[in-house]
Amino acid sequence: MTPSELKLFLNELITKNLKISTMIWGAPGIGKSSIVEQLTKEHGIEFVDVRLSQLAPTDLRGLPVADAGTSKWYPPEFLPLHGKGILFLDELNMAPPAMQGVAQQLILDRRVGSYVLPKDWLVWAAGNRKEDRAAVFDMPSPLANRFLHLEVKADFESFKTYALATGVHEQIIAFLSFRTALLHKIDTQHPAWPSPRSWVMASALHSAGLDITPAVGIGTAAEFTSFINLYDNLPNLAPILEGNGEGIAFPNEPSARYATAVGLTIRVADANQAYNAFTWLNKNASSEWVRLFAVDLFRAMRSKEQFGMLVNLAQKNPDLQKFLNEYLQLNGI
Repeated sequence: MTPSELKLFLNELITKNLKISTMIWGAPGIGKSSIVEQLTKEHGIEFVDVRLSQLAPTDLRGLPVADAGTSKWYPPEFLPLHGKGILFLDELNMAPPAMQGVAQQLILDRRVGSYVLPKDWLVWAAGNRKEDRAAVFDMPSPLANRFLHLEVKADFESFKTYALATGVHEQIIAFLSFRTALLHKIDTQHPAWPSPRSWVMASALHSAGLDITPAVGIGTAAEFTSFINLYDNLPNLAPILEGNGEGIAFPNEPSARYATAVGLTIRVADANQAYNAFTWLNKNASSEWVRLFAVDLFRAMRSKEQFGMLVNLAQKNPDLQKFLNEYLQLNGI
């Protein structure tokens, strides 16, 4: 499933209070833990991220302390004692078998040693697959059988939705719109390679005027550098947003077209500018480009809470109604 589909599924588990232990499988850097953390924030519940590969069995089970001739296990401070939330056991299958054995008790019985997980907490976990070349151990069958198993793969549309909402640099989004294959590409020969996680880091570097090579690797950074040179030849977007785009042509080169569409989406400040950009592109580009732009534009306007205003403006323009109605039907609006 895509990251967006994974988020929807996990959201249902929380909403319907299904206390079923869940294992999320996927390549490094595609946002497994980030999705879970986002959900906890949206639901207003707690999030405890435990990296099992960095712990010893006693770190989870606790330490035995003598008490009146017997020993009691004192649990670690990071395990929750009250409230509601998700206990997230990250890197589960990178933990050695002894550690997985202790985790199994927590997953199955919701307790370990003298510690008992509060009733309103869910236990979820995540791990990498063998084909991701991660240093993983086989998961014992009894432990695996205690989980729901969800496999998530990198998906550009899911990443773009996240990127537009969180302020990832415009040129990063435009480049990946053009070269989606570079969203996630493991390079076993070099430590730096592109993934959704490393592109977010690259965005921070690029915004600061720094080279993105340390985040995504030499080859990918070279392609990105060539791509951003196109920005000097893009049409002036400001007049388009103000409704003065007459005489401004849509670029012919595909990479410049992606850059123009993404640039307009990110720069629209309100429904009027969105309508102006929508109208200009509809007059100057083919339907496939208008459709691509419209989906991102409508999503951006919904996040700005100006989608209704844009709908009212677009409904008065017969040329835009086709794309608007397609979007409304697709999203059940």
